[in-house]
Amino acid sequence: MSLAPNRNALPEERAALRRAFVLRAGWGDAKEKALPADASFRRYYRLQGGRSSALVMDAPPERETVTPFVRVARHLAALGFSAPRILECDERAGFLLLEDFGDRTFTRLLADGASEESLYTLAVDLLVALHGREGAGRIVLPAYDLGPLLDEAALFIDWYWPEKQGRPCPADLRADYLAAWRAVFAALPPVPATFVHRDFHVDNLMLLKEREGLESCGLLDFQDALIGSPAYDLVSLLEDARRDIDPGLVAQLYRRYCAGIGDLDQEGFAASYAALGAQRHAKIAGIFIRLLRRDGKDAYLKHIPRVLRLLDRQLGESPELAPVQAWMDEHLPDLTTPPAVVTDR
Repeated sequence: MSLAPNRNALPEERAALRRAFVLRAGWGDAKEKALPADASFRRYYRLQGGRSSALVMDAPPERETVTPFVRVARHLAALGFSAPRILECDERAGFLLLEDFGDRTFTRLLADGASEESLYTLAVDLLVALHGREGAGRIVLPAYDLGPLLDEAALFIDWYWPEKQGRPCPADLRADYLAAWRAVFAALPPVPATFVHRDFHVDNLMLLKEREGLESCGLLDFQDALIGSPAYDLVSLLEDARRDIDPGLVAQLYRRYCAGIGDLDQEGFAASYAALGAQRHAKIAGIFIRLLRRDGKDAYLKHIPRVLRLLDRQLGESPELAPVQAWMDEHLPDLTTPPAVVTDR
């Protein structure tokens, strides 16, 4: 039975709905612990009952929907990858009871001194397997094509630009900015479309010590998956907004991915990697400012200087990005200098 969601539920009302869901799922005696919030409106709670544990995903229906997570989790599991099992589901009310993968994210393991090369190699090998797995793209998901790519690129001009310049971007400059990105994407050679996680980085990867091989890599936060270029997930991993990676290791892992895929248009893939990397960096700069101004979350501001450096490097090294580089040179020549909200902290 599903409880009808209250679209304007107060926190205590939402908590009561969550407790009722937990009770129906048979975990009424478990102790609940809230986990740290992320950049979304979802919240996670660990239930500890004896020797076993589970996670509750609480996604308020007025803000989120759990349906994509359910569909993609089942798709990944059917392909043989480690997505959390769904133990109980109330899609209408926005609650899921999930298998608990624990706390061993790649991010935590790296901070504790784990081998960077080993963890990133596992992640790259998983991408090779995912992109090469028959049926990986046979899930009905929206296309990651020009529309969403431009919408995401616009986050830079709609959120980062006003923060940096102290005023909204004039309409004509905004149109020119998007036209530059449109020209970049139009010139890219086609690549075979596949499943795109869209947030494939070390925060969303977990090492499952009780499993072996690729199944030891647990996948999280895949609910926004689309069908698009395989280059997007690789660049998300190797040009991470949240941490620096040794450039030599990045080059090694890039070669490993290309060799693993085999029949790959190297030149076309490299062009897509560069364009999608720059688009992602621009998008993330806008998202991090939006998280501050719209959602009151400032934890991501510290990463903006890195994101700007990655964007500037990609623009400078990639001829495919010449239209966007020209726009930046004219209208934002001090691209790598963060806004005051970052430098003043």
